[in-house]
Amino acid sequence: MDAVRVALLREVLAGTEWLGTTRRFAGVLRGSVVSHGGGLLLVGTPEYEPWHLAAHLVDEAAWSGTPELAPTLVRHDARPSDPAHLAVGPGRLAAARRGETLLVVAPEEPGAPLLERVHDARRAGATVLALGPGEGGLAAMAHESLAVPEGTDLDLDTVQHLVSAAAGENALPAPRGPRRFWDRLSRLTEQLTAPPPARW
Repeated sequence: MDAVRVALLREVLAGTEWLGTTRRFAGVLRGSVVSHGGGLLLVGTPEYEPWHLAAHLVDEAAWSGTPELAPTLVRHDARPSDPAHLAVGPGRLAAARRGETLLVVAPEEPGAPLLERVHDARRAGATVLALGPGEGGLAAMAHESLAVPEGTDLDLDTVQHLVSAAAGENALPAPRGPRRFWDRLSRLTEQLTAPPPARW
């Protein structure tokens, strides 16, 4: 889904809660990875790999000048012979630490093995975000979740497009941190004078 289709989808959804909800979630995602300097892990379930979201986040990272948004896709059936960007297996979740962000995308409640890995990553200090079911163990252990319950106007794939596009928007507020006044002023000046990103 390109930028024009996302814009049309936003027009259709104007006046609904989805635009604000997806922007808020995207703001949490962007704020988490930017404030820690990156370290975004993206994982789905053995039955559902969010490779499409991974590709869109890579694009948004490039277009927005926010390299921290580019995720590491964690795959359940990764093999050493796969290309490097597809060869990261679930063992990477065991190495998750403070300062990293784990985004779990699941159309339904994940099985116990994945939930245990997510729980361990959270205990190690990783920020856990969840996109999928609004109830259950995953939603309960996530620091922030965006529920996409069945029977809604939008499906999980469409919501992922909205989240990735919103995460790349330069209009999102920069995360607050221990910056000096001149650093903040310099960043604001850069944002105000930067041309909009080219999207082809």
